[in-house]
Amino acid sequence: MAEPVSGRPEVSFGSDKSAKIFVAGHRGLVGSAIVRKLQSLGFTNLILKTHHELDLTRQADVEKFFALEKPQFVILAAAKVGGIHANNTYPADFIAINLQIQTNVIDSAYKSGVKKLLFLGSSCIYPKFAPQPIPEEALLTGPLEPTNEWYAVAKIAGIKMCQAYRLQFNWDAISGMPTNLYGPNDNFHPENSHVLPALMRRFHEAKVNNAKEVVVWGTGSPLREFLHVDDLADAVIFLMENYSGLGHMNVGSGKEVTIKELAELVKEVVGFEGALVWDTSKPDGTPRKLMDSSKLAGLGWVPKVSLKDGLIDTYKWYLESVKQ
Repeated sequence: MAEPVSGRPEVSFGSDKSAKIFVAGHRGLVGSAIVRKLQSLGFTNLILKTHHELDLTRQADVEKFFALEKPQFVILAAAKVGGIHANNTYPADFIAINLQIQTNVIDSAYKSGVKKLLFLGSSCIYPKFAPQPIPEEALLTGPLEPTNEWYAVAKIAGIKMCQAYRLQFNWDAISGMPTNLYGPNDNFHPENSHVLPALMRRFHEAKVNNAKEVVVWGTGSPLREFLHVDDLADAVIFLMENYSGLGHMNVGSGKEVTIKELAELVKEVVGFEGALVWDTSKPDGTPRKLMDSSKLAGLGWVPKVSLKDGLIDTYKWYLESVKQ
């Protein structure tokens, strides 16, 4: 077994702005932010494929793509994602599609000679009752949150796959685990979206329809951490340039708010003036989920976008792009 590479990367990611970079999932919330960031930094050779052009769940198609394009770097942001309702309704899709995507991309990237790959996961990989803030070492130390365990198991497999290829082949594959993300290009679907875009859409529609109240699931007591997707994109570039190690890296804001505080802030940003009602018969999900991002901070990265500024930015995008 080869000795795994660790410490600072041998290959400088930022030195060659014409290097071929494949951003998988470039149309999603995360992928689109990474593309914006790379373009703003002057990278000129981004390989971007829509789902129609390249179905990442099809192994033969992915192998052919990598053999033909031979990217030097890969950022794997493609995934099937959704909130509690979607995870409960489509468990088979969440485990199968995510396993297929990441297995195909990671294996083909290695075999085609990619210099470095970054796999993106999610904070839901951690046990339901992990210590708070959640350190990277909490992975696999307890049962998962039942409402999204299918997705979490797939993402854990992705982390372990990157580690296995590093251990066996001495290949520079790293993993980043973002906290709850939001921003332009988020999913605002009424049933299958995460809490923040779901709240924004609900308050916006209530404002437009002059509704007297907005009903929100749960008690409002769970604590959540949010990171603007532009901050994540910044962290992704930072990790590609500054980190090569076996362990996955948490990427969070380090700040948490209750769902109640969040709802009131979204209400204020949207400008809804009616009442806020809590449906306590509905599930709250995990009681608290703050990630310990001190390892990343120790390398020198800190987030820049405040929650309020991020919400204002996201609502502006929503008004321009979603509301037809």
